[in-house]
Amino acid sequence: MLFMVVERFRDNDMVPVYRRLRGAGRSLPEGLTFIDSWVRADFAGCFQLMECDDPRLLQSWVLSWRGTGATFEILPVVRGADTSEIVGPHLDREA
Repeated sequence: MLFMVVERFRDNDMVPVYRRLRGAGRSLPEGLTFIDSWVRADFAGCFQLMECDDPRLLQSWVLSWRGTGATFEILPVVRGADTSEIVGPHLDREA
């Protein structure tokens, strides 16, 4: 499954998180895959796309970042192309 992780930096201060990232890496448990990330222009947070079969791996990962000032919102997501396949048959039906 894919998950969009919305990470927020306390007081828009990404330095503690980046310091930890530089020193210890992403600290991903085995089975959790980091795909890509995007940082907000105002440094208020970032968006990370992750993949795993067991959401408990995300819980373990979040716990490993305690004390950095980051908070996390985790949303299961589906690729747009995959959603188009599901929605396609419904496009010509009456509502």
